[in-house]
Amino acid sequence: MALRELSSLEKYLGLKKPNKYSTQGDNKVPVLQTNNGPLVGLVTIASHLASEAKRPQLLGDSAESRAVVRQWLEYRVAKLDRCAKEEMKTVLKELNLYLQDKVYLVGNQFTLADALMYYGIHPLVVELAVQEKEKYVNVTRWFDHIQHYPGVRHHLPPVVVLRNRIYTGGHH
Repeated sequence: MALRELSSLEKYLGLKKPNKYSTQGDNKVPVLQTNNGPLVGLVTIASHLASEAKRPQLLGDSAESRAVVRQWLEYRVAKLDRCAKEEMKTVLKELNLYLQDKVYLVGNQFTLADALMYYGIHPLVVELAVQEKEKYVNVTRWFDHIQHYPGVRHHLPPVVVLRNRIYTGGHH
C-alpha cells in the first residue's frame, strides 16, 4: 500500500520523474534509493519528496507546526499502520475528538500529515456504514474535505459521504 501512496504523493507534488521504490522486511517498509544512499520508511521518503518538490509548507510553516506534522506522521506509522482491526474504533474516536474544531490536522493549511493520514485511513472509511460515518462526523467531514483536495485522491476510489443528516420525529 505504501508504494501506491508514495506514487500518488509524487503525482500530487507534480514531480515529473517517478522514483523506483522497493520494500524491505516482513512489514514491506518502502525504500527509495538516492544518490546519497537509501531512504527507508514512508515518513522519511514522503518528507524527502515534499522537499524535492520545493513544497516545504507541506512539512509545516513554523517550528511548532513542523513538530505537529511529524507527530501526526509518526501516529500514522506507529498507531494506524500497526493497529489491529478491533482497535480501529479507538483510532477513529481519538481522531474524531481531535478534529472537533479543526479543518486540517495541523493549523489552517493542508500538510503532508493530512495526505498520509487520508491514505492510511481510506481503507477503514470505505468500510464504515452510514451510521458509523455519522458517529465519527468530524473524521467524515475531514476525510471528505481531503478526498476532494485537488490532486490528492489519485489511486483511491471516492467514498460517498452523506451531507444531510436524517432526523427522526419532530425535527425538520
